[in-house]
Amino acid sequence: MTKLTVVELKLLTREPGAMFSLLIPLFILVVFGSSLEPGDTVLLPMALAIAVGLVGLYLLPTTLATYRERGILRRLSATPVRPASMLVVQLLLQLVLAVLACGLLMTVAGTVLGAHLPSRGLLVAVVFLLGTAAMFAIGLLIAALAPNGRTANGWGVLLYFPMAFLAGLMQPKEQMPVILASVGEFTPMGAFRQSLQDVWAGGAPDPLLLAVMAAYALVISIAAARFFRWE
Repeated sequence: MTKLTVVELKLLTREPGAMFSLLIPLFILVVFGSSLEPGDTVLLPMALAIAVGLVGLYLLPTTLATYRERGILRRLSATPVRPASMLVVQLLLQLVLAVLACGLLMTVAGTVLGAHLPSRGLLVAVVFLLGTAAMFAIGLLIAALAPNGRTANGWGVLLYFPMAFLAGLMQPKEQMPVILASVGEFTPMGAFRQSLQDVWAGGAPDPLLLAVMAAYALVISIAAARFFRWE
């Protein structure tokens, strides 16, 4: 398991998509953060949601679908290393990547841009884990259904942009039609962004939105497990 983790970590560091997931949210934060007002509670939560969404909807499903397409998972079944071990390692590494991306964003925002950072770390952790679980569940479902890595990549992109729009990541929620903004809050990414924003504003996340993220994570994970195939 340790050797597998080391090998997969080396492969992940060479993956252009990993750098893409780190740099795109950072670029957005720096560009728009130049006009950041003191005490802003919107931009950084948006950047965090973008980062987790890129890892969960783009990198994770593309990697797993490509491994299945190339027969890597099938060949693992004939070795002492089981395919399930590969899945666990990938999930852990992708989680670490999401944590690193968000940590980088918060560090730059707090030290360079002077952005407001929340003091309630436990609430941030709870929201982050639920939001990441929901995003990763969707990524696993894409990986389960996509016939190859290229298709998984395309499906992830096709899902990402509508979800990002409804979540208020492409324009402020206040500028969206009321019905779209209301629907967007109950999407996985929308619930994630809104919950982060609530914590950044010094409040507590809406328990309903936390339940929404947990439900997405559970139901979609069950569906992904039902349809996932190793070859």
